[in-house]
Amino acid sequence: MRIYHFIKLSLLIVLILTIWAFFIPRSYDVQAFEERAGTEYWLLNTGSKIGLTIIKSKAEDHKSPIIYLHGGPGGMIHDEIIQVLKPLADTGHDLYFYDQVGSGHSSRLEDIQEYSVDRHRTDLQEIIEKINSEKVIIIAHSWGCLLAINYIQENPDQVEKIILTGPGPILPINKNMANEIAPDSLNLIAPEFSNSEGNRKANNLRSRLVSKWAYIFNRKLASDKEMDDFFTHLNEELSKSTFCKANQTKKFKGGGGYYSHIMTVKSFDAVQDKRNSLKNMTIPVLILRGQCDNQKWGFAKEYLDLLPNSQIVIIENVGHDVVKGNRDEYFDLVSGFIK
Repeated sequence: MRIYHFIKLSLLIVLILTIWAFFIPRSYDVQAFEERAGTEYWLLNTGSKIGLTIIKSKAEDHKSPIIYLHGGPGGMIHDEIIQVLKPLADTGHDLYFYDQVGSGHSSRLEDIQEYSVDRHRTDLQEIIEKINSEKVIIIAHSWGCLLAINYIQENPDQVEKIILTGPGPILPINKNMANEIAPDSLNLIAPEFSNSEGNRKANNLRSRLVSKWAYIFNRKLASDKEMDDFFTHLNEELSKSTFCKANQTKKFKGGGGYYSHIMTVKSFDAVQDKRNSLKNMTIPVLILRGQCDNQKWGFAKEYLDLLPNSQIVIIENVGHDVVKGNRDEYFDLVSGFIK
């Protein structure tokens, strides 16, 4: 009889622990998202409510406006990139920093199936139309580089120049490029900390269940608030791989969008392969890559192979986050290329 009661008690404990692990909302000790003073909001025809920071040039000689595309997917505009690029307004460029739908100041979508590469490209296209300039200059980071390339495949005449920092793979991903070996002359170094280590450390049973549920059923099992906080918690670990040394990272600011992240990544395979169209483009492209970038070398190489008017600069002692790694050299390279 005692064994029977022991088994019942054990099963009850397992059931309680399972319910707690999978279904009880979690909280995370992370920085809360703070609205940036002066943020503007644009309601797009797609239904996206987009938060922007706009810096207008006061120079008499107006040049092509600059649009910054942040990383992620599900990342956001951080104050530091605004401060670093702000001097470009003095040279005649209006600057547009916007949070992509599902992250930062921008709206979260109830139907998470709507988060896709196509949705982000359509939003970008409408934002450029609203700016109403003959051409724009795009500066992009990480996932933002994928979005920029996806955009110019459809709108090559809209872009004057492109600067790509720490680019991820061109979509759809050519996995063979991950096996490319960098020339010894580049002296590339692997970062001390890896993304896989960060994922193992930050993920828990509930976060894994929420992710699987979203992938399979296209539904939210947890609130945007809970999962955005988890995303900040996750990024605190993943950000360690964006520097040469893990201890160079700082407290990660809240505001990223988890569902935008996972569902946009899910849509990668659905992107139509138009990479061959890049071979005919004459848009000047500058690629900036940190010496310790955690992205595979082959992904950067593919940009060089396909874009005939492209060049690359390797920034020493810097990881994937080039701006935080060496903001002065980053700005000098960006501003020099734009001029």
